[in-house]
Amino acid sequence: MRNPFEKNTGALKLQHPIAILLIILASLIFGKLMSLVGIPLIAALFALPFILIFINRVLDIPKIALFTIQIAGYFIIGIQRYTGHIPLGLTADFLFILAFVALVFKNFYSGVNWKPMLKDISLLAAIWMGWLIFEIINPEAVSFQAWLTGMRSVGLYFILGIPLVLLLMRNPKDIEIYFYIWGVMTILTTLKGAMQLIIGLDSFEQKWLNEGAYLTHVLFGKLRVFSFLSDAGQFGASQAHAFVIGSIIAYETKIFKKRLFFGIVAIAGLYGMLISGTRGAIAVPALGFFTYLILAKNIRIFSLGMIAAAALYVFFAYTFILQSNYQVRRMRTAVNFEEDASFLVRLENQRILKSYLSTRPIGGGIGHAGINAQQYDPDGFLASIATDSWYVKIWAENGAIGLTLHFFILFYIVLKGGYLIMFRIKDKELKIRMMAILSGIMGILLANYGNAVMGQFPTSIIVYYGMGFLFLSTYYDKIVLIEREQGKDPFDLFGNLLKK
Repeated sequence: MRNPFEKNTGALKLQHPIAILLIILASLIFGKLMSLVGIPLIAALFALPFILIFINRVLDIPKIALFTIQIAGYFIIGIQRYTGHIPLGLTADFLFILAFVALVFKNFYSGVNWKPMLKDISLLAAIWMGWLIFEIINPEAVSFQAWLTGMRSVGLYFILGIPLVLLLMRNPKDIEIYFYIWGVMTILTTLKGAMQLIIGLDSFEQKWLNEGAYLTHVLFGKLRVFSFLSDAGQFGASQAHAFVIGSIIAYETKIFKKRLFFGIVAIAGLYGMLISGTRGAIAVPALGFFTYLILAKNIRIFSLGMIAAAALYVFFAYTFILQSNYQVRRMRTAVNFEEDASFLVRLENQRILKSYLSTRPIGGGIGHAGINAQQYDPDGFLASIATDSWYVKIWAENGAIGLTLHFFILFYIVLKGGYLIMFRIKDKELKIRMMAILSGIMGILLANYGNAVMGQFPTSIIVYYGMGFLFLSTYYDKIVLIEREQGKDPFDLFGNLLKK
């Protein structure tokens, strides 16, 4: 029997000539890669173990990928100011696909139960995606790559996000996690925006402005704050969205800790909306709170809300109070259309598009209008006209037929969501959350007229997840009522941990 002390250890094995040769070869290869790639290689190697651990966790709990997308949505575009033109937008695509793969492998032997996905909203998403696929043969389209790029924001996240929510977000606590992630990210986004306004921009942000963004983000010597999002328009709409959600939950909930947290979220959202200088963002609370007043079915609250709305309109339209404040002055122009030069330009662009599209009922092709077209079809007619609005973009690329279909899908979703909230959901706490979600969606749909906010991160992800939650609401309601009968709080994320 061999003496165990005579066995070669790992260190001794490395002294073998072949091992030494392999180490030298690996060092040479690594050194060459370092000279070619540099710091990104180090970052990739450092991140690799964490990525593998993350993938392992997603394979075990697929919904982690969906929450990661929600968080990543706040950074995916803005972080490119620091990393260059790395296509980080594909991160969301990868995570959605990873979630599907994880779902299949997790249920490899038992089989995936696809039944929860078989809802009318999934059918609508499939119809819309089918229309977008049909647009590939649009005779006006000249670039498949333009279609591939433009389709992702217009339809891919809709067809991927909603079914995954229906399949994976089956616990009422998932809604609570969704709201808390949203709230924390809102606060962080506003804090970053406040730093830009008060302290100033960092060198990367300043470089981004100098390369052309200053044309839309520095007006009359004042910075339109953009935080770490894609631009000020998305920042303003996103924070206004959070203002609506936070306000409704803070007002309706009876739990002090939640009221405090979501109250802070609402204040952060309002402040972020104001410092963004995005006039169109005011549409989000305008229609969002009006929707809430209707859903609440409370005459007293509705009356007070309408009085408050009228007072705010008078404040902005007929007074000069706080006119010396730039943010207030900027928002005030949102209700003075006849004096808004940019609004008149948009109307002129829409007049031109109306003439052009009158003979093109299916539009000019996905990705062939506005900024995207300037890259793939720079000489095309639609590339020379700013679309600005989400609906104008849909109209220009899909024509009157596509726009009509898009409106039908949106109206169906919000009308059925409203019906479920007002007449089907019994649990009050669940109803509060669904009212907040639908009110926020309505505000975003109105804001889409001024900016294409629904086609950008993080708003697109938050809205699509919210639509999925609305169509799960009656399922949640049954679970919530059962848990309440058992003396449990279906929305308590930390109760069990605290008991232990």
